[in-house]
Amino acid sequence: MRFPLFVAAVSRRSGLAPEPAASVARAVLQTVVERMTGSPSTDPTGYLPTELTDAVSPGEPADFLRRVGERAGVDEGTAAAGAAAVFATLRETVTVGEFQEMVARLHAAGGGTDPIVG
Repeated sequence: MRFPLFVAAVSRRSGLAPEPAASVARAVLQTVVERMTGSPSTDPTGYLPTELTDAVSPGEPADFLRRVGERAGVDEGTAAAGAAAVFATLRETVTVGEFQEMVARLHAAGGGTDPIVG
């Protein structure tokens, strides 16, 4: 899926305007990639738009929504709405198996339940 289409879907689902939806989408997916791989630029699915895997800063995993909010420059409520929209869009973008693998890897990396994906 091309990035503009992904952002449009996130915007529609979250109620955010396109600019903040793009910022939140980047922040969510960058945090997911970083958390899953420990590597700043690895795409775990091979399907994410390249705009989402550029400029990921390395670091230790921390509170997911706080990190998303900081990266996107939004409050945690906006980060939560955007993150939920990103995960819903991902469910439609990748196969069921790929999404389940991503969630399993998030749980393994985070040591527990993720606040967004369950």
